[in-house]
Amino acid sequence: MSTPALIKPDGTPLVAAARAPRLTARYLRDTASGVIASRVAPLTSHRDDVRRSWQRAAGLAMDLIQNSGRLKGATDQVLADTVGVGLTCTPDPDLERLGYSDVEKADLIRLIKKRWRAYWTKASECDMRGKLTGPQMVDIALRWHIAYGEVTGVFDFFGDDRRARYGLTTGTKLRLYPPTRLVQETLDHEGLYQGVRHDENGRAIAYRFQTSTSGLKQTRDFAAFDQDGRPLVMHIFDAMDSEDVRGISQLTPAFRKHLQAEMLDDATLQMAILQTIFAITLTSEAPSQDAYEALEVLKESEGGTSYAQEYLGYLGSQLDRAAESRISVGADPRVSHLGPGEKLGFETAKVPGRDFLPFSNALARDMARTIGITYGGLTMDHTAATYSSVRMENASIWAVVMRRRERIAAPMCQMVYANWLDEEVGEGRIPFKGGYAAFRANRARVSICDWQGPAKPTADDHKSARASSERLSNGTSSIAIETGDLGVDPDALFEQRQREHERYVGAGMRSPYAPRDERRVEPKEGDE
Repeated sequence: MSTPALIKPDGTPLVAAARAPRLTARYLRDTASGVIASRVAPLTSHRDDVRRSWQRAAGLAMDLIQNSGRLKGATDQVLADTVGVGLTCTPDPDLERLGYSDVEKADLIRLIKKRWRAYWTKASECDMRGKLTGPQMVDIALRWHIAYGEVTGVFDFFGDDRRARYGLTTGTKLRLYPPTRLVQETLDHEGLYQGVRHDENGRAIAYRFQTSTSGLKQTRDFAAFDQDGRPLVMHIFDAMDSEDVRGISQLTPAFRKHLQAEMLDDATLQMAILQTIFAITLTSEAPSQDAYEALEVLKESEGGTSYAQEYLGYLGSQLDRAAESRISVGADPRVSHLGPGEKLGFETAKVPGRDFLPFSNALARDMARTIGITYGGLTMDHTAATYSSVRMENASIWAVVMRRRERIAAPMCQMVYANWLDEEVGEGRIPFKGGYAAFRANRARVSICDWQGPAKPTADDHKSARASSERLSNGTSSIAIETGDLGVDPDALFEQRQREHERYVGAGMRSPYAPRDERRVEPKEGDE
């Protein structure tokens, strides 16, 4: 027996009102359309995501760069912004308590700079294969950082026999191995993850590369460090998570937007081609085939034969008149005469529409932000640029450029520099107080070096120079800071100014570096 339901006085059932949903403040509160619920986003380890996606991302990145003039130019722009023609070595060794005076320290730095430049700019000395100079290897490393998300290489040391064979002075050599040669093999029980072997503390101890000897491919493990702690393998990447082992292409977040932009360009071009550059239409009042069929039916009706014959005769005279006219579109376009009721029209292409450029520009900004360059640097479009917008654009991107220089380009140079300096001191080409034993005990402190790149871009050089002078005059900056923004070594600048000043003075000429009072020209007698 069912329970009787409550009813209203009029006999209708009494139904409880639905409870209104109570709003609560919480994360992931969805909208009525369920837009958040429709997006599935499982929580996974970032290093596992990198391992699963690395090869596919690397293949897509290289394909896009090799087949896109815009991305190729953007890659070159990254190189120009980050290192220019090459980073400048500015040694800053910590020689405290090592018996060096300021003069001796300056002499040591001067000698290191000269010998480093001779080594780094000679391909046969710094590259194991003798094909690339140091700056060229840095360029390749930055391209790899964009395409693969990491830089890999192996150090080697040439003994006396190999040096004599090639006529070399130094033994420290670097060979860049493409990151694609670092295997994707993972064996957790052996501590091997995506080609990198780790110890119980999670420190890299070996790298497994795929090598080729006499056409035979094989895998080989390279120790990460030698017995003295010098690096034997170069592996540089910008980690996103604390447990990351490998990097991934910088273009990965922008693949979808770039492919959408390419599809938009292709579709727009195809539509424009279909519409042609211009289309010619001929509008006529002449009846179509359906009209002629209707006249044939009219002939069969009573009294319709004569009317149909008269109308067909009228149309025939019009067509005869139109047949005498001629429309020619080609190398010699000509319109002689049109038939009665005919009109000639020209239709232009309707694409791209007014929404094309805003949407295309939005896709380009997404790609520029991912790569780390300005929108103007990616598209070369400066249509709406102003002085203020260019300044803000350069200011926002400069921190990205400096970070890329300090995290990718400079560590590569520093790693080579430290190994090279160790050899130079060890073999006596650079004298060091206390000998190699003292250097070895203080290797990290003595190998400190700053790496300077190209100058910070400015929208107005005159205004930037005035701002620099103002900072120096009010004591909020220094020569080292200002020259660093210009990509100039302050020590080299001082020595060059001193050398040129002494040359002018020795020749009895006014020096442009003399104090302002000394450069003032005294008036001659009789001058007013």
